[in-house]
Amino acid sequence: ARDASDTHEVIAEMFRAMDTPDNDRAKAKLRPFAKKFPYVNGGLFCGSVDGAEVPRFTKIARSYLIHIGNLDWTKINPDIFGSMIQAVADDEERGALGMHYTSVPNILRVLNPLFLDDLRARLGAAGDSPKKLLNLRKRLAHLRVFDPACGSGNFLVIAYKQVREIEAEINRRRGEADRASAIPPTNFRGIEVRHFASEIARLALIIAEYQCDVLYRGQQLALAAFLPLDANNWITCGNALRLNWLGICPPTGTSVSTTANDLFSTPLDQAEIDFENAGGETYICGNPPYKGSKWQSPEQKEDLRVAWSRSSKLARNTDYVSGWIAKFLDYALSVPDATAAFVATNSMCQGQQASELWPVVFEQGLEIQFAHRPFQWRNLASKNAGVTVVVVGIGTRSGSTKLLFEGDSVRQCSSIGPYLVPDNTAVVKKLARPLDSRPKMLFGNMPRDGGHLFLNSQEVGILKNDPIASKFVKRFVGSEELIHGKLRHCIWIPDDKVREALKSNFLSHRLQLVAANRADSKASSTRDFAMRPHRFVQIAGESENCCVVIPRVSSERRDYLPVDFLNSRFVIGDRNFALYDAPLWSMAIIASRLHWAWIGTVCVRLEMRFSYSNTIGWNTFPLPKFTEQNKSDLTKSAGDILLARESYWPATIADMYDPERMDSEFPDVRRAHERNDETLERIYVGRRFKNDTERVENLFERYTLMTTQQEIPGTDPPKKGTKKPNA
Repeated sequence: ARDASDTHEVIAEMFRAMDTPDNDRAKAKLRPFAKKFPYVNGGLFCGSVDGAEVPRFTKIARSYLIHIGNLDWTKINPDIFGSMIQAVADDEERGALGMHYTSVPNILRVLNPLFLDDLRARLGAAGDSPKKLLNLRKRLAHLRVFDPACGSGNFLVIAYKQVREIEAEINRRRGEADRASAIPPTNFRGIEVRHFASEIARLALIIAEYQCDVLYRGQQLALAAFLPLDANNWITCGNALRLNWLGICPPTGTSVSTTANDLFSTPLDQAEIDFENAGGETYICGNPPYKGSKWQSPEQKEDLRVAWSRSSKLARNTDYVSGWIAKFLDYALSVPDATAAFVATNSMCQGQQASELWPVVFEQGLEIQFAHRPFQWRNLASKNAGVTVVVVGIGTRSGSTKLLFEGDSVRQCSSIGPYLVPDNTAVVKKLARPLDSRPKMLFGNMPRDGGHLFLNSQEVGILKNDPIASKFVKRFVGSEELIHGKLRHCIWIPDDKVREALKSNFLSHRLQLVAANRADSKASSTRDFAMRPHRFVQIAGESENCCVVIPRVSSERRDYLPVDFLNSRFVIGDRNFALYDAPLWSMAIIASRLHWAWIGTVCVRLEMRFSYSNTIGWNTFPLPKFTEQNKSDLTKSAGDILLARESYWPATIADMYDPERMDSEFPDVRRAHERNDETLERIYVGRRFKNDTERVENLFERYTLMTTQQEIPGTDPPKKGTKKPNA
């Protein structure tokens, strides 16, 4: 309200109404007071409060409300709303909805290469030419930005403010600084599933429009254009994976008819809002919810099934964010010139998801036009999202230069592949077995024993004096034991030694406990082994002499993968992969920086941690044809790594490969790895690779040749100018 004393009285009456014990009576008392705000008549302050819970204010809450009412809200950054909503949401709600508020720097990682950089370049090229500036201004007026996971509207607000800034510079150069903006906020549209956030998004855009008017036209003209607010709502409240995007952001500027909800009523029939300036280019952007396939609710699974109607497999196996890519594919069939850019989980460009998702995108004639390689998510919200993400821009295939960002650097290339590799669109598909004679990699062994096949240190000491039981005690190695050197033992009884083992009272009792535990299991596959309690449920392999062991999950901070070479006295757990009775030179490959770069690119990551895969990581790794001398050299370099480690005993792999300690405390290990890399990379290209980027590019070239059954080059580097075939 314009009159301050009247405003205070209305607020006081509203507080008195809230003290009414009966909720319905409170709503009835509130309705007439809402009508006393003629200039604040958006959805947040609408007169209908049916279905809303009336808050009961404490004395402290009331004092806070009065205090913030006296602040100068004309200078508030609309970006604050996203931070506030994420802060007040409980953990369950944030987890269920995948709420990840996007900061301004991260938003610009999406918007700049999507369309803002091009607009700024056009502005620079226009100079002071009135005609060129006018044409660019007309283009700005017709731009449409659509965020189908808009949250509190941060993407739309930042996009609007950036476009207004360019328009203001055009007006300044044309000598029309006071000119009213031709950029309507209603051309910046969104979908948001939560009622409150969708209303906040519209409010944030209204505030952004007012602030831009104040900045570029002055306070008086801004107020004249700002009040009173209208009741139109162009931010749709609903499930973006169930709604028809063409009905919300239509290609021809036809009327929009959707149902939206506001803060106080459910549902509210949304007015039909045509684009004020129709016919312009459309940019779709956003930061959709993430949710891996294993953690999706039944409703979210159904959302993906609807979105991926063309591919039930993708609906089952992909992250929730893939639904927005599916919806964009449908949208692009009707609006082929539309371009989209989404923040997504890094797993969308790794592992099995990358090999299944991106071919579907490419087959539609679309391409990755720009991308940001994986980076850690950071924002200013109090409950910061601990995730690793990528940014992927998708549009119609063209001959234009593609941009691949990594940190502060950017690389121009002709194409970007599913793994965000430049100039190679090969898809790495999992292989059940290697294409060559390399050793086969298998899982470790899974006990499913209720812990009864494992022994503590005291029990191990006792069984050493048991002539029968001591024969069946072995070291057990899971990923923790391998990396951190933890000591663990288990009972390991071969099938042909069961009778002998049962002569030990200790072992007999333990097997009874295992049998009982398995018999009570909910899994039929485990219950089936209740009659064979002496053995692990899943035994993938057992070495006669030695094995190469690598953890399935390990830290990305290390410069090399944590691999080891063990003898037959060890039982390998299912948290590892193993090459049973493999030659030592195979360890040299896994311990190399070259293999580290391949695994980090094509295998899925858990956050940023490496998640090793035998079918995608080992079986697909492009190997040259080794000579016997090559194998001998690699055997020596792997042995040197083991000898260097031994010299620092009892330091663990975790100690020796800590990037902050490796060079200063364990230099011999570093030097041994450098010699191993030198040996292996000279086999590939006759020299050391310059960096990981060159390693990955070379490996992808070789992978393409390997999978097209062409001869893989040996020591000769690929010839310059040779066209790279795509898979």
